[in-house]
Parts: sequence; C-alpha cells; structure tokens
Amino acid sequence: MNEALPLLAAALVTGLLGSAHCFGMCAGISGLFAVNASVASLKSQVPMAIAYNAGRVLSYALLGIMVASLGQTLVKAIPDIAAPVRLASGLLIVIVGLQVAFNWRFLAPLEKAGAKIWQRIAPAAKGLLPVTSVPKALGLGLLWGWLPCGLVYSVLLLAATTANAVYGGLVMLAFGLGTSPAMIMTGLSASKLSQFMSRKRLGAGLLIVLLGLLTLAMPIMKISAGPDDRTHGQHSM
Repeated sequence: MNEALPLLAAALVTGLLGSAHCFGMCAGISGLFAVNASVASLKSQVPMAIAYNAGRVLSYALLGIMVASLGQTLVKAIPDIAAPVRLASGLLIVIVGLQVAFNWRFLAPLEKAGAKIWQRIAPAAKGLLPVTSVPKALGLGLLWGWLPCGLVYSVLLLAATTANAVYGGLVMLAFGLGTSPAMIMTGLSASKLSQFMSRKRLGAGLLIVLLGLLTLAMPIMKISAGPDDRTHGQHSM
C-alpha cells in the first residue's frame, strides 16, 4: 500500500487543483443543474449536483479497475516488466503535472479515439435531459464519466500502472473526488471558481511533478541498491 500512496496523492491533487481543465469539458453538463435556478431553490439543486458527480466518480473508479486489471494481467504474464511499470508510474505523474501546469495536450490523439466511443454513448445521455430528478442526475453522471478527456486519460494510465484492480479503482476514485468540489460548485453557478483554479494551475502542476519524482525515486533506489544489497537486507530482517 505504501507504494500506492504517492499515486493516490498525485491523483487527488490532480483532480483538486487541476480542475480548471475540467471546466472546458464538464462545466456545461454541470451547469444543467442550474438551468432552472430561477424557479428552483438552491436547496433542490444540491442533491442533483451531488448525484451527478457521484455517478461520474463511480464511472471513473470502474474504469480504473478495468485498466488496472489489464495491467495486472500483463505483469503476471511478463513478470520482468514489473520494475519498468513502477518507473512508468513516476514518469506519468510527472507528465500529468506538466500537463496541469502548462495546459499541454499530450493525449489529444487519445481524446479523439475516445470521442468515437462517446458518440455511441451520447444518445443515451440525451435521453436523460432535462435533468429533473436525482435518478436522472445519477444516470447522467454515470454516462458522463466516459466523456473523452485528456486529463482523465492521463490518470487512467497512472491507474493502469498500479497493476492492481483495487489500487487502480482507488486512484481514479481519488481523482474523481478531487474534481468534485469544483464540479459541484460549477453546477451551482459558482462563476468565479474557474478563474481561481486557473491561477493555481502552475503551483498545482509543480506539486504533482514533485510527487512524480518521489515515486520515481523508490524503484530507482531499489534498482541502484543491486542484488547483493537487497539480499543482505532480506537476511537482516
């Protein structure tokens, strides 16, 4: 579990402070919960906003379990790639940090591929509009978790490198929970939040990069220790 902590921290920070990216992709759908603000009270909007985001986070967690299970199968089939996979985790965290800090689009081609999947899902989402009840909001969130997004895909790749279905689900759960405050507030028409999160982007990205470097340090230290040192460590335990 200790090795997964930097990944969970990176996913949470990416979601929490990288949420400025999410406004372009998801703010429109979150805003659906404020469309009837003139006739519905804020109190009635909160449950739907929470339900939508709960569905979205659950979809992220399911995707995390799926990709991590594939990674786990691959590592079991080829045990020698376990160490490179751990190194890849650290490198991916660094890449995610740079993406958040400078708004780079490393995974734009993957977004285009995901858009083809979304085209098949979108008709079902349209059937849930307008959002007039909590079940509709939950259903829409479950579908909207599949919306093609480079930031989500970055963290999904990170989840895949855990090669553990539970950890993969937890990584995506942490990411989804991190994005939720911004998305819920957007759904409740928090107009100033996007500007605030954008100003924090550079610091957030550099913090994620630092977490990535710390993640890289662990497998590098094990590799540099050499077999003799590792054997000695085992005898001394």
